[in-house]
This record gives sequence, structure tokens and C-alpha cells, in this order.
Amino acid sequence: MIYPDLTVKIPEHLGRVHFVGIGGSGMSGIARMMHQAGVRVTGSDRSANYSTRALQELGITVAIGHDEKNVRDADTLVVTGALWQDNPEYQFALAHGLPVLHRSQALAWLARGRRVVSVAGAHGKTTSTGMVVTGLQGLGIDPSFVNGGIIESLGVSSGAGSDDLFVIEADESDKSFLLYDTRVALITNVDPEHLDFYGSREAFMQAFVDFAHGASELVVISADDPGAQEVRAALHSAVPIRTFGEHPDADVRLVSINDSGPVSFVAEVDGTQCEAQLRVFGRHNAMNALGALATLTGLGYDAAAALAAIAQFGGTKRRFEFHAEVGGVRVYDDYAHHPTEVAALLDSARAVVGDGRLIAIHQPHLYSRTQLFHREFAEALERGADYTVVLSVDGAREDPVDGVTGALVSDDFVKSDRVIYVDEWQRAAEHLAEIARPGDVMITMSCGTVYQIIPQVVAALRDRFEPEVQ
Repeated sequence: MIYPDLTVKIPEHLGRVHFVGIGGSGMSGIARMMHQAGVRVTGSDRSANYSTRALQELGITVAIGHDEKNVRDADTLVVTGALWQDNPEYQFALAHGLPVLHRSQALAWLARGRRVVSVAGAHGKTTSTGMVVTGLQGLGIDPSFVNGGIIESLGVSSGAGSDDLFVIEADESDKSFLLYDTRVALITNVDPEHLDFYGSREAFMQAFVDFAHGASELVVISADDPGAQEVRAALHSAVPIRTFGEHPDADVRLVSINDSGPVSFVAEVDGTQCEAQLRVFGRHNAMNALGALATLTGLGYDAAAALAAIAQFGGTKRRFEFHAEVGGVRVYDDYAHHPTEVAALLDSARAVVGDGRLIAIHQPHLYSRTQLFHREFAEALERGADYTVVLSVDGAREDPVDGVTGALVSDDFVKSDRVIYVDEWQRAAEHLAEIARPGDVMITMSCGTVYQIIPQVVAALRDRFEPEVQ
């Protein structure tokens, strides 16, 4: 993994910029915006995807596969933290003295001189960022933005706006959220993670304190989340703090909620009540909307108008995203990759299951995370799903760790008949088709590659339920 060096001076002029790993959701958004700003952009990725094809349609040259020849004309390299150190393009840049920027530094370059709204938190920041952007646009504001996921209603993860506001999903995993000249900080929650990088819970919490202290206009923070309140208690800045949640003292307070379908709720903002019917499911999304509402009202916008605008948010890709229905079995995909996210996802998914079963397809992501949280994953999956298929670990940027496999999760189930560990995808797809019943809901969950199993699952379901149309 490549961590950002926060001391590196970002050049004013980047010249020709090459993105290594351009197909990632965050990288593709930054590349798109640089292209829109008139920068000559190229990129490469190990495989083609929706984002690489969309960038090619804009006229950006994207090479599939990494090779030093891709960067021989580049003046600056932009890399993602998930890159392996031996990447030939990265090594070529180091050998030839090319400036190498972490993607967060490229984003900081884009946001220079703007009024930055940074959205951070262990969970919910992609959705919250999308809600803030959707809300601003609904209020007639034209912000720039870079999100970690594609906003469904816009079809993109980034955009260059005419207003001075620039909304950023700020990544805490490697301290890069400290790079930005943040005016307004929205902290959705603070659930210690990425301890392989930080080394301790205390260091992780301190990073959020530093992030909040870096905000020059406003800090918006959960009034309910214990970690967020621990951060709030450590703040000594004179910058105003605005809170949201169910707590009686929250500035933006949840009064009532109905989460039996697309969630609706009543919020009280500085003593005035307003209500919303969202287009997304789950209690956690009501909390995300409250955070966005606290941010927009903190910026000075009318509460009722802001909430009505936020309610038009239709979701982001890989957040409870519907893919197919075969034989009455619905297949969804979600980015959930932490026990808290898994629990929230399964809880909200119950609203759409009806009389069927909820079947989780869990791909553990990172050896370090699996080693730390396998018991918590098992508890969340066994409590929230009727049946779980656990796949092999997606190590991403990490080397394998002896003894750390998906079996760590499945072995921690109390009832062994409610889980199976299958390390080969085709066998997993066939097993899912064998056990499927009309009315079931299947959800793939991970921030890794698990969504790529969906065509195999759908094909196996069709083989069983629709053989005559094959």
C-alpha cells in the first residue's frame, strides 16, 4: 500500500497527469474533474469497468494493464493507496524523478481556493456526501463535488460546479482527510477502524479530533455515536459545533421515524419541525439525512427546503443497489465491509424482504480487518440474515496472512446450519441457486470485488428457474 506523504508540496502546475488505478470510484472522479479543468489526463487500470469506459467516452486515454510505456509522456503521476509498491508505472516515475501525488493530494489541488465541505466518518460518508450534494443542487446551488461512489441521479461521482462550495468525501483510512483546507466538517460517526495503519484506537480518535480542529467555519457531528461524542468532548476550537441525532439536545433531532419501507421521518431543527419521505431504505439513512440537513442548515439554508431537496437523493451505486430478479429471487449489492455497516444493511433490508429469506453473500475484505473483526462479522451476519455464504478474503493491497480465511467468519457462527464457507465463486453461485426460493433476497456485501460474482449468481438462478428461456 502507498500512504500519502502529507508534507509533500503539491505543484501549482501538474502538466500531463497519469492516474494509476483510474477505474476506482474516487480516482475516476478526480480524473474526470481534472479533465474538465483542462488538464491533459491519461490513466491505466488492471481491468476495464464502468468508470474506465465512461472516462474513455470523455476522450481520456485509458490503458488496460499497467506498463511503464503508459507513463513515458507524463509529467505527474497520481496513485491510489491500494497500489502495490512494485507497480511498473510507479517504479518508472520514481526512477525518472516524476512527481508522485496520492489521490488525496490531487483532490486537494482541485479544491484549492474553494469553500470545502469535507464529509468523514467510518460509515455513511458516501451516502451523506451524495445527500449534501443533492440537497445543494435542489436548493439551486451548483457545487463542485467528488464522492466515493456514483450518485445514481447524476450518473457520476464528481462534477465541476460554478459555486464556491466544494463537497468532498474525505477518507480517514490513511489520514488523508487532514490534507484539505476544510471550512465545514461533517462527521457521521467515529467507529475505530484501519488500526493496521493507525496502530492504536487512540491514534485513530486523535486523527478525527485533528480533522475537526481543521474546520474553520463549522463542525457538524453525531450526537448519538459514542465515538463521535468522544471526539466532540476533546474539541477546544472556537468554531461552532452543530449536532444531529436522536439525543434530546441535538440541534437537528429525530422526532419520529417509519422505516418499514423507504424511510420517512420527522425532524426538529432549532425548534421547528419538518418531515421527509426518502427514496432510500433504512434507519441509518435517516441519520445520514439528518447529518446532511444539519450541514445545510448550518450553511444558512432553510430547514424545510433543505430537507425536501435532500429527500430527492436516490442512492449511490453499490449501496443496496438492485441488480436482477430471477424466479422471484431478488439480487442486490452493497459496499458494507465493516460489522456495523453489515448490521445496518441487513436491518434495513428486512423492509424489502417480506415473507422471503434474507441471504447474505459476504466477502471478507482485507486480512487485517478479517483478523480483527471476524467474530463481530459473524455476530452481525447471524443476527441479521437467515443464511450466509462466506467467500474467500479479498486481500486487496495486503499480503495473505497464515490462517486468515473466510472460514474464520463462518466458524464463529453459533448455528452452523445457517452459514457455509465456499472459496470458489462458481460453486458458491451454484449453491445459492440450489437453496433459493421465490421471495428470497440475496445481497452481496463487501468493498472488494464481490459484485463481480453477481452475473454468475444470476446465471445459476436462471439455469434453475428459467431453463426454457436459455
